[in-house]
Amino acid sequence: MTVNVALLGFGTVASGLPFLLENNSEKLATILHDEIRIGKVLMRDEATIEAARAQGFDYDFVLDLDDILSDDSVKIVVELMGRIEPAKTYISRALKAGKHVVTANKDLLAVHGAELRKIALEHQVSLYYEAAVAGGIPILRVLANSFVSDKITRLLGVVNGTSNFMMTKMVGEGWTYEQALSEAQRLGYAESNPTNDVDGIDAGYKLAILSEFAFGMAIENEAVLHEGIRTITPIDVEIAQQLGYVIKLVGEVVEVKSGIFAEVSPAFLPKKHPLASVNDVMNAIFVESIGIGESMFYGPGAGQKPTATSVLADIVRLAKRIENNSTGKSFNEYHRETHLAEPVDVKNQYYFSVETPDTTGQFLRLTTIFTSENISFEQVVQQKGTGVRAVVAIICHQINRLQLEHVKEKLQAEADFKLLNAFKVIGE
Repeated sequence: MTVNVALLGFGTVASGLPFLLENNSEKLATILHDEIRIGKVLMRDEATIEAARAQGFDYDFVLDLDDILSDDSVKIVVELMGRIEPAKTYISRALKAGKHVVTANKDLLAVHGAELRKIALEHQVSLYYEAAVAGGIPILRVLANSFVSDKITRLLGVVNGTSNFMMTKMVGEGWTYEQALSEAQRLGYAESNPTNDVDGIDAGYKLAILSEFAFGMAIENEAVLHEGIRTITPIDVEIAQQLGYVIKLVGEVVEVKSGIFAEVSPAFLPKKHPLASVNDVMNAIFVESIGIGESMFYGPGAGQKPTATSVLADIVRLAKRIENNSTGKSFNEYHRETHLAEPVDVKNQYYFSVETPDTTGQFLRLTTIFTSENISFEQVVQQKGTGVRAVVAIICHQINRLQLEHVKEKLQAEADFKLLNAFKVIGE
């Protein structure tokens, strides 16, 4: 039997599928006993069709989605267009037409995933999206299947390749934020408008998806706090090095007694922590659980072949389900009522860098602000001042989110103090 697949879009990732189908055909035939064939490809216009044919691709290119939805031989629709619209409309129509859907569209899933999953359930079809998080790392299926017998307590991730490349340059080679961004843009890692990457928005989308698989709770995208890397200075990098840390943009989802908490933010990581050695554009997800303990999944977070490999894995899984007449099951079958954590239950150590007047008595004033919130110090580093201003760096013992917000407000209320940064410190 032939399993016909229709592609929506034929960009970088989609054009990697023919390579995998050809070069892995023997293994796929052994597993499936069927052939996966690209039946139709939806293109934007005649010019894109001609460009694809000029590259040697000879498929049934179409310009109208109805040509795909009305074709009963097409069982699986693969959306690789990106952006929210028209992808949302196209996926919705495909699901309602009884087509199974595979997508890599993290933005769409983070914002409208619940709606699309509901449509899939109502029409007894499947919606799979392994490639939406961390590209070539098969983390979603691992969380859904391999961790089914385990309880996850915390998930940490370096899940944005652009910001990680920039932080690698800033930490390893002493580059400024501006230098690192310019190089990331030159190499094509960062867009001309890098907001989603450098402000933690892209990583937040991925955390929203990861939380469903790791904790069974769907988090609204707005509930994922995010802070980016724009404010990181060479002073922060230098102090981190002095104290045995590196700085990474880290996503975290943790479950405490009142619920789950999700945040993307710069973090001090001990140099011995597995995530500290994840450099350049690579991604990694670090999982803490009561059964396995600690485990890390590492690999490329993007790229044509890695992402296409995850997409094809979803297609193969769906083809098996079609063969076994077991379609319609949710990609993730672990669901619980969502409870967001109370701020008082979320605790971490924190690093603060504060610019103060370079005069006697300022450290005592600083200490008074922290002790008023019952915050004690683990380490203190005072950078050499200019005679006018100095920088004091503090790593405190564990505090909760309320204490964090209160001390930040008090520091910002002092006219001659300037809070430069407040970063989470993650233990070994």
